Amino acid sequence: MVFFNLSKKQATTQSKPVSNSERTSGFEYLKRQDIYFDGACQSLRPQPVIDGLVEYYQKHNSCGERVKYQWGKTTDQKVEQTRDQVLKLLKLKKRDYFVSFTLNTTYGINLLLSQFDFKAVGIKTIITSDIEHNSVFLATQSAATRAKLERLVLSREADGSLPISEIPDNSLVVINVMINIDGRTLKNLKDVITYVHQKQGIIVLDAAQAMAHNYQLLQETEADAICFSAHKMYGASLGVMVVRKTLLENLNLTFLGGGMVDDVEKNSYLLSAEHDDKIHTAFEAGLQAWGEIIALGAAISWLEKLPASAKECLESCETKLFDFLKSQPKIHCLNQEKSTTFSFYVEGINSHLLAEALSDQNIMVRSGYFCVHYYLDHKMHFPPLVRVSLGYQTTESDINKLIAILRKFN
Repeated sequence: MVFFNLSKKQATTQSKPVSNSERTSGFEYLKRQDIYFDGACQSLRPQPVIDGLVEYYQKHNSCGERVKYQWGKTTDQKVEQTRDQVLKLLKLKKRDYFVSFTLNTTYGINLLLSQFDFKAVGIKTIITSDIEHNSVFLATQSAATRAKLERLVLSREADGSLPISEIPDNSLVVINVMINIDGRTLKNLKDVITYVHQKQGIIVLDAAQAMAHNYQLLQETEADAICFSAHKMYGASLGVMVVRKTLLENLNLTFLGGGMVDDVEKNSYLLSAEHDDKIHTAFEAGLQAWGEIIALGAAISWLEKLPASAKECLESCETKLFDFLKSQPKIHCLNQEKSTTFSFYVEGINSHLLAEALSDQNIMVRSGYFCVHYYLDHKMHFPPLVRVSLGYQTTESDINKLIAILRKFN
């Protein structure tokens, strides 16, 4: 299906600092005509991240934390470095928090909730919000059913804030920091954390959407756990759990396997996590994705070294797209402010067909409800939407091409 026949422009030459017409360093491999607008699902990987993953497989492919040969020692050193990088990025202290790796954000949240001892902690209510990814929405449903607890779904404010006064005492609160449909952030994040703790509660954060471009929101927060995905922040496919050490006292670890124990007898075992230097093994059953962990370290290094011009270019693209979408009478955009993520529908146009048509023009977007079925479909009754999510690979010419196509619908 083809809607339009747009003329092609000449490729620009990569240089530094980044201008609005150039791709950020690291994405030179991306073809000029390919426009990727699906970073909210998984970001593209810059070349240093790809190189870090390939280096593991080619130069020290080994089982971490298990071997004595040099390849394994190199792997252990690099994995430990990545754990330290995650805590440093979030400005959290190693004496208070530890980092475990898993499959993805969803898996991390479920590992926590499925092993949580609600009765021992005195949790009486599970709290989430109406605008949550299914990773949170379904996990809290399951946990509430299993523990026979009340589950409250609070309505977020228009700016993304959570109504603090509606949170009962002794609650487990599981919420996102940034919404995956329009980029709204939890504006009162630190106030929510403080309030929940004052009311003898526990708070778990879904930071999957925030880490790529808004990780500063999470710096020096005192949440009990933060779960996110490396593949949404320019890393390889990987889940990350940042957990307060004292939270382990509230968990009954039942998801067990190799790499988690120091000794095993016929009817008992000794957990490695009882030692502070191995506490991360509490959630790391079996062999881990060592190469992907190392690649996350490369992604963090890459993010921290980005020139200001790359961030300014991304912000400029956000502004240009937001101004356009809000100015078009037939385009209904959910965003109330600019963001890296935009969701909208066009009057009279099936969003899935529009996504296919854009694909024919080498523009990659998402269509549907983006795993936010309850809010988008059942509460707001929106039709399926188109989602455009930008990243550091985005250029002004990418935005111009999208705008030129969408403008034809008015």
